[in-house]
Amino acid sequence: MIWLAILLLTTVALAPLARVLLHSGPSRRGRREAALALHQAQLTELDRDFAEGQIAAAEHTAAVVEIQRRLLATAELRDVILPSAARGPLVFALAMVPAFALGLYLRAGSPGLPSEPLAARIALAKSELEHENASLADLRAHLATLDPHTEQARKGFELLGNMEAGRHNFAAAAAAWNKALAVRFDPTLAAEAAEAMADAEGHVTASTALLFRKALQAAPIDESWRPIAERRLHEYAAGEEGQDAMPATGN
Repeated sequence: MIWLAILLLTTVALAPLARVLLHSGPSRRGRREAALALHQAQLTELDRDFAEGQIAAAEHTAAVVEIQRRLLATAELRDVILPSAARGPLVFALAMVPAFALGLYLRAGSPGLPSEPLAARIALAKSELEHENASLADLRAHLATLDPHTEQARKGFELLGNMEAGRHNFAAAAAAWNKALAVRFDPTLAAEAAEAMADAEGHVTASTALLFRKALQAAPIDESWRPIAERRLHEYAAGEEGQDAMPATGN
């Protein structure tokens, strides 16, 4: 079935080029004939505009002279017709394109590999999700047995935050990272926690802005995430200014 699909797609892709190369009938209009028809149409339009009073006589005369000059130049045109001898190499190259693609696929692809059913892929994804949930539950249970103020607990909370962030559960990730920061402050982790808080809330809150500021104060001047944190603080400041600019309402 896959070979039929490949053949069909190849035919559709190369058919227009093959038609151009192989077609050589007398019905084809050349460059000279097309240019003459265009210029004749322009003359007709000029005469109509002049008759309707849309252009002045001087403008009409100048335009006619210009078109006549183009007509003389068109007479020098010669249709370029590709001789049969020159079309041969192009036709050969056209035939080699699918042959080369087929050889590349046979070398790098896996045409004999059976397709994986959708049900199997769904079952695999479900199994991976269940395994991930079990790992999270085990980690949380282990953290519950530790003193939350120890370095071991800090590493566990950081790992928990990474796992939650990988699941796009930004609120849980921020909560875990903040517990790790309570043990020992790290500016990079603080910036990640603040970003997760902003993602979870949909905007930068006062507590998020405070954490961004603490991270910036403790981080080296060349830290790579500084522009992101500064942009978030700018968003917060702009939002605060917008709130201050709103007129007070009352009875």
